[in-house]
Amino acid sequence: MLILLPPSEGKTPAVHGEAVDWAALSFPSLNTYRAKVLEALGGVSAHRDALALLGVGASLSADVERNTRLHTEPAAPAHQVYSGVLYDALGYQSLTAAQRRKADESVLVISALWGAIRFADRVPAYRLSMGTPLPDVGRLASFWKPQISDALAGETKGELLVDCRSSTYAAAWAPPPAQTVTVNVFSEVNGVRKVVSHFAKHTRGELARHLLTRRGAAPRTPAQLLKAAREKWEAELVQGSPRKAHALNIILPN
Repeated sequence: MLILLPPSEGKTPAVHGEAVDWAALSFPSLNTYRAKVLEALGGVSAHRDALALLGVGASLSADVERNTRLHTEPAAPAHQVYSGVLYDALGYQSLTAAQRRKADESVLVISALWGAIRFADRVPAYRLSMGTPLPDVGRLASFWKPQISDALAGETKGELLVDCRSSTYAAAWAPPPAQTVTVNVFSEVNGVRKVVSHFAKHTRGELARHLLTRRGAAPRTPAQLLKAAREKWEAELVQGSPRKAHALNIILPN
């Protein structure tokens, strides 16, 4: 089983430590492409209109300025750098040592800057969304899609992929539909379902934590994933097709 997560928009910078070690990152075949995105990001971030070009407000000026020196910024494990609702719900720091090892092996983060990384990969905090186009790179989802597909082809073979990404990051890589289950979260009031946003992130983080901490073997099929989800939530499975992934729908009480 592999759990696919988006990065958090907000990130926690490392206070001290060594800079990113490119040779130590997972999926080293992506390093050439990572370097190209990092160079383009550094150039945009040094521009006088950097905030507008990156689509962020003045409150994030320090984050954008940091983008210009990512080669030398202190790096930390991805599970420390990524923060926010989903990652708070997953709660890596409160996992046992065995559960952390499982998370390091099972979680893949699809990133606008790094393409794909594991939880233990050490990276600096950065500010870049998958929806932001960059000079000489273009739309990041289109740029990364073939690269991630090639890099992860062997890694994902035979694995159940639990896809907790948002649509923006899902556009960067479409894993094989037959072995992929996307996770949707709904609220239901008087029989009427509504898609939730904030609580969707929280629930996906909780689902990831549940899959990492529950007893027994990890789910290997969509049906087994449904059974695991029903240990905590009302849930249903929508069967996929040769071109469309399965869907796990979690329904939250009113």
